[in-house]
Amino acid sequence: MIEARNISKWFDGQQVLYDISATFHTGKTNLIIGQSGSGKTVLMKCLVGLLRPEEGEILYDGRSFRAMNDEQKKALHTEIGMLFQGSALFDNLTVLGNVMFPLKMFSKMSKAEQLERARFCIQRVGLENADNKFPSEISGGMQKRVAIARAISLNPRYLFCDEPNSGLDPRTSILIDELLSDITHEFNITTVINTHDMNSVLGIGENIIFINKGRCDWTGNDKDIFRSKSRSLNDFVFASKLFREVKKYLERSAERDEKANN
Repeated sequence: MIEARNISKWFDGQQVLYDISATFHTGKTNLIIGQSGSGKTVLMKCLVGLLRPEEGEILYDGRSFRAMNDEQKKALHTEIGMLFQGSALFDNLTVLGNVMFPLKMFSKMSKAEQLERARFCIQRVGLENADNKFPSEISGGMQKRVAIARAISLNPRYLFCDEPNSGLDPRTSILIDELLSDITHEFNITTVINTHDMNSVLGIGENIIFINKGRCDWTGNDKDIFRSKSRSLNDFVFASKLFREVKKYLERSAERDEKANN
């Protein structure tokens, strides 16, 4: 579990995060959503330690990041997996080489153990026949799966994903969402996903934090979101006609069920 307690952040005298408190649960997909410029990326960078908030603290399973010394922070970073927006694969390394990279850099495994772990992760994301291919030889969706395999290679307790569906078609996006959800539950990871993809919100949003103008405006799950009274959240989530119609349908269904029960 990761806890953000009263996080505030400034840049050049301008405040961008305002007293944000939120809990990111272990074994669940935790989504940070919000419009561009809302502060969700800044919040994620604070969570992962890339930015230091001026106020508040971040706790990893009760351990305060602010109170850690350099050695403790270094140890914590080995427990964190990162999935970057553009996959960030090394073009000159094969799929196997990319997944083995963090194992070579940060693990004390033997070469044989590294190979075994890397191949397990590649198999887990469904790419067992792509070991020797280079990133340029595989699709964007496959590249994203390689990035997921690399992110979980060190068996992290915490997984951070920045816009994992960026640039992917809807069908592939759903596959990536399902893969992240499956891995989260299977390995009991605290997964934090920064996204504006409403399909992800409604598909895997077990714990959702909505950031609006630097403030935590709403928290809930994929079912609560249809009952929300937050105008700013509704304006964001139901901006498209499709999602507005879905909400109206669910509201009418709920009204019919209520009348039938009475």
